[in-house]
Amino acid sequence: MLIGFLNTQMRPYRRGLSALVVLQLVQTSASLLLPTLNAAVIDHGILQGDVEYIASVGALMLGVAVIQILTASGAVVLAARCAARLGRDLRRRVFRRVLALSAREVGDLGAPSLLNRTVNDVQQVQNIVLTTADVAVPAVVMCLGGIVLAVFQDVAVSLVIVVLVVVVIAALAVTLGRLGPLYTRMQRSVDRIGHLLRERISGVRVIRAFVRDDHERARFDRTNAELSEAALRVGRIMAGMPVMVTIVMNILTVVIIWISGRRIDDGEMPLGALTALLTYVTLIIVSIIMAVMVFSEGSRAAVSAGRIQQVLDTRTSVPAPRRPVRALAAPGEVELRGATFGYPGAEKPVLRDVDLAVRPGQTVAILGSTGSGKSTLLNLVLRLYDVTAGTVRVHGVDARDIDPALLSRTVGHVPQRPHLFSGTVASNLRFGRPDATDAELWQALEVAQAREFVDRIGLDAPVAQGGANLSGGQRQRLAIARTLVRRPAVYLLDDCFSALDHGTEARLRAALASELSGATVLLVTQRVEAAENADHVLLLDDGRVIGSGTPDRLSRDNPVYREIALSQPVHQEVR
Repeated sequence: MLIGFLNTQMRPYRRGLSALVVLQLVQTSASLLLPTLNAAVIDHGILQGDVEYIASVGALMLGVAVIQILTASGAVVLAARCAARLGRDLRRRVFRRVLALSAREVGDLGAPSLLNRTVNDVQQVQNIVLTTADVAVPAVVMCLGGIVLAVFQDVAVSLVIVVLVVVVIAALAVTLGRLGPLYTRMQRSVDRIGHLLRERISGVRVIRAFVRDDHERARFDRTNAELSEAALRVGRIMAGMPVMVTIVMNILTVVIIWISGRRIDDGEMPLGALTALLTYVTLIIVSIIMAVMVFSEGSRAAVSAGRIQQVLDTRTSVPAPRRPVRALAAPGEVELRGATFGYPGAEKPVLRDVDLAVRPGQTVAILGSTGSGKSTLLNLVLRLYDVTAGTVRVHGVDARDIDPALLSRTVGHVPQRPHLFSGTVASNLRFGRPDATDAELWQALEVAQAREFVDRIGLDAPVAQGGANLSGGQRQRLAIARTLVRRPAVYLLDDCFSALDHGTEARLRAALASELSGATVLLVTQRVEAAENADHVLLLDDGRVIGSGTPDRLSRDNPVYREIALSQPVHQEVR
């Protein structure tokens, strides 16, 4: 999995990788050549007293060492550059893929998991590329090259090295196979911890209000213990591998010295060869330990690569049209014809056979109990979901055929729980229209009944992430102003007055009625008082339309509408 993933993702960096491999080969070859030259100095220089030979070979060794240093430095720079660019590009691809997914896929994958995949998993893959380039490539070359050069020094003794190295590698391969499932468990536990932290931090007031602190601590401790247990098992395996390699190789060193001593005594092997063999054994030991560390990280990186690939392979259930409509005629109606939507595998659809037509200048109120499908209907117009049957048309064109960017510019949405971004009041208001002037911002704030409190803090006042430093009503009014600044042709207002007092709501609805007089407006509400000011009311229950008409007609002919109206007290509007 990891090799195939990296083979695909590293294609843009093939030139840099090729240069890196060449530098590593030169650097490793230089390291391997030094013991052979040292053996020659001992056999032909020191033992024979040839000072000139010692000087010439010594100068050659110095030149080889300089080449080794230069190529090693160049390889480190290239490796760091390739790994950093890979991490940058992977984060960009994952981020763009997430933005292209529909709400369904994002919900299936989960926000904490997507965050970990974008940051933590990409970092794991980036690290394995860096360590592979810096450590694994020279380690493999050094191990194989050391064995080959050991054979040239003495065939009989080198066979012992070959046999023991094969045994060690086989044992390490079996051990590394145990790490994959453990790393999978670790990543899943990290996802669960991220989910718990996000949920508990955002819901800390509820937890304290219901005195559930001990319960939530226990839940976190269980997940934390699972992660700790998996990490400890990985740590034990990792700690054991270098020890095993070192013990085996030390035994090998003793065996080599014993066999070589007898062969030197019999005159079958030169003394310098023993020095070279011991150096090669040390290089092989170091290279195997280095490779083990890299391959153990590779097990974790393989899990991370699979998680990243899962995001990249996820296809949105709301695909972009092949031949998108990039221009719409003059603003027209929003129309739903037999619109039906259901989640895959669900027993019944969320919405069934909804027919609705809203023309410019009209306001349609969508009324119904919780879970009746009101917000889902707006999401179909926004094309956050695609209908499973029927059609949704905006300005006479099927929403599935409209260019997504054009649809976003045409349809403005104010959710019940608005999200503000960290920055300032002005940057949030200009989110959909960066070129808006201050005068336009103040006009939108005036209509949204937010000018009074923004006057106190100023347009440049800081806004925390999610608008945490503002009240719910302030966030809703800023979200309404943000949409007004954008000036879309269609407004989708999803119960966006729920955090306002009735006086502020009445003034806001009156201002919106004048401001949006020529726009197409769909208003989700649970208040009959708001619905009575609409041109048309759509009454939903369990995903079906059970009433459609003017407020007066429904009050007269629809018992469900009358029951809802009677259940809500009448409030005096504040002018």
